This record gives sequence, C-alpha cells and structure tokens, in this order.
Amino acid sequence: MSTKNEQLFLQAKKHIPGGVNSPVRAFAGVGGTPIFIQRANGSKIYDTEDNAYIDYVGSWGPMILGHAYPPVIEAVKQAAEDGLSFGAPTPFETTIADKICEIVPSIELVRMTNSGTEATMSAIRVARGYTGRDKIVKFEGCYHGHSDSLLVKAGSGMLDIGEPTSKGVPADFAKHTLTLPYNDIDALTACFEKFGDELACIILEPIAGNMNMIIPSNEFHNTLRELCTKHGVVLIFDEVMTGFRVGLGGAQAHFGIDPDMTTFGKIIGAGLPVGAFGGKREIMECVAPLGGVYQAGTLSGNPLAMRAGIAMFKSLTVDGFYEALSDKVSYLLEGFHKAAEKHGIAIRSNHLGGMFGIFFTEGDTPQNFDEMTKCDANKFATFFHGMLEEGIYLAPSAFEAAFMSSEHTQQDLDATIAAADKVFAKMVD
Repeated sequence: MSTKNEQLFLQAKKHIPGGVNSPVRAFAGVGGTPIFIQRANGSKIYDTEDNAYIDYVGSWGPMILGHAYPPVIEAVKQAAEDGLSFGAPTPFETTIADKICEIVPSIELVRMTNSGTEATMSAIRVARGYTGRDKIVKFEGCYHGHSDSLLVKAGSGMLDIGEPTSKGVPADFAKHTLTLPYNDIDALTACFEKFGDELACIILEPIAGNMNMIIPSNEFHNTLRELCTKHGVVLIFDEVMTGFRVGLGGAQAHFGIDPDMTTFGKIIGAGLPVGAFGGKREIMECVAPLGGVYQAGTLSGNPLAMRAGIAMFKSLTVDGFYEALSDKVSYLLEGFHKAAEKHGIAIRSNHLGGMFGIFFTEGDTPQNFDEMTKCDANKFATFFHGMLEEGIYLAPSAFEAAFMSSEHTQQDLDATIAAADKVFAKMVD
C-alpha cells in the first residue's frame, strides 16, 4: 500500500474515530491500510494517486449504473441549481413514491427517510404501534443498521432474550429482541410456538448480504409468511441491499412473497443519502400525520436524492437490464471457479441479479451465519489484498457481498478473472 494512503490514514485518525466514518472501511477484517478514494467513473474508482481499481463494492450496492452515470449527474446538477433543501413537499417525492409502489406491489404507502438505518428503525416502530406489541425477531448475521433494538445478539439459549452487542445499548432495549439462526425453519417454528402472540414483527434480509451472500430456501420464506399471517405479526423485508439489485422487484419478487413492510436504502437515490419504508396501507396509516406513530426528517425526500432516483429508474426499468447484469455476474463467477479449480483452491459462490458472494470453503455453500464463520477468513484476506494489488477492489471483509454494475465491460470482467488466476497461483506457492 502506498505511503500516501498511510499518511492519509494517520491524518484521518487525528479527528475521526479510527480514521473512518464507518467501521468496515478501516480494513480491520483483512488487515492493512485502506485506500483513500478521490473520484470514480463507470466501473472504476481512483485513489489519491490516480491508481484505478475495477470496483465490485459500488458504494455497498447502490451504484448499479456505475459511478458518475451521466444522466444521474446531470439530474443532481439541475437539482442543486434549484436549491439543496426546502423542508417542504416537492413533486419529485411523489414521483419516486409512485414508482416504488408501481414496481413493488406489496407497498401501498411509502415514507422517505435519510438512510437505511432510519428506514428499519422506523418500520419497527410502526410495527410496534400497529400491533401494540413490543417483542421483535431478527436473525443472526443480518444487519439492519445501528439502532439500539437491532444491535443485539442471541442469548445463552436460542429463544432466550437478547444481549446488547454494542456498549451504550441498554439491556432493557435488548430484552425485547429475539435472535434466531437464519434459514432455520425448526427454530422459527419453535419461536412462534413460544412467543407468536407477543411478537410485533420479524425483520430480516430476504437474501442476506451481511454474512457474505446467503440465499435462504423458498420453504423458509413460505413458513415465515404463513406464521406471521397466523399470529398477526408484521413481516418486514429489509431490502436495503437487495432492493432493485437482485431484480427490479427485489428479493420479494424472486421468492414470490409479499411482506407486510419493506425497507430500502440509498439505491433509490442513485447512491445519495436516502432511505424509505413502506407497506400495507392499514399499517402505514399508523404513521403521523395520519396516525400516532411519529417519524420525521428535515432532509427526508430531499430534492437531490429524489431527482437522482428518478433519473436512475429510467434505466433500471428498460427491458433486459437485469438479465444483462446477471449474465455478467455468471461469466465472472464461472471464470473465478475455473481459475480456483486450476490451482486447487476450494471456493463456493452465490449470485442473483447484480449481487454475488464468494466463500473460501471446502464444504457446501453456507446457509447461515454459523456456517459462514467456518469459512477461511485468512484465505479471503490474502485473496483480497492480492486482488487489490492487481487493481481489483472487493469489499474489505469476508462477510460482505459484492456487486456488479451495468458499466462493467467485458474487458473489466476478463481483467478481473485474469487477476484472480494470478492471485490463486500465488496463494498455493
């Protein structure tokens, strides 16, 4: 890593905790010094010394059209010229809301927020207000932002009350959160037998992207939907990562499941700070000013993000967009597998639409967090740094999914496969 990045990191540490404004950026999961980015275009990001990297992080998902996509940039420029924030309604908020409800039939009303964390936090508050219940269920390995109720790990037993995973979270908050193993029908059924009529909601990533990429079974989702309906529990799909990434209709369209509520993140603003939560009309009518559940934000639905999102959706809704994206991912992963097999390195993978994950394991593709933790994190770290040296930027953690954009070219894909082949060869030397 360049001396300049080391200097920048040291400078950042003077007044920023750990030198970063989000922990995973610190490279703690892979070691070494993070690269500092100054610009991006298309499929590539560029560091402060103008070194180019083919990017498979995409700002953690939303750059589905690549970086600095001209129609989006032009929309943001025009919006900025008209004023950055009004704290009042704009027609652009209505346009985005209409588009989301058109694309995702399970959503009848939608409210904009400033982030995915705000969206999930607000959705849980609404579910509690709607049901009059306090307990919620989350799953091991799923991340829903850093609000207090969700920074919780499982208790000593599978169905015991949760314990805080972060200092500053009161135990009284955590006690209302139950944590279950992901993709485990037996655990799910046992939970409902014991607590079904006390639960306000279940929140989950319908395809997990924070324990790499884990795609649960259709049976798991069908059971989840049936149990929530039977017990009057609000089913919340956190599609902050999967929404408009794994397909136009998100993971819920892939599984054919209608959740009661859905949350989205910055992809709806083409990467600008924004989020949203929405769902059934009768549930969403609990939100102020219609109902007694309070949620607000001066920058919610801000004009820059809304106009960027409008420009983005014009491209996402073109016929064949997601098929082309998926074909690129399939080609890339096929190349990875061939290169790994040539050098005797065991990898597994998952993918859907523009989202994919690679696992360094000799076993089956992981199905839950516990199985993911048995993958070889050291091998991933070696692979990550080797790819970085070859100009390929992957997420600096074995527990994060990767993303493809429409701007990745055949040349990019072939260069990435060639880099992987070179790195795999070094890994067995």
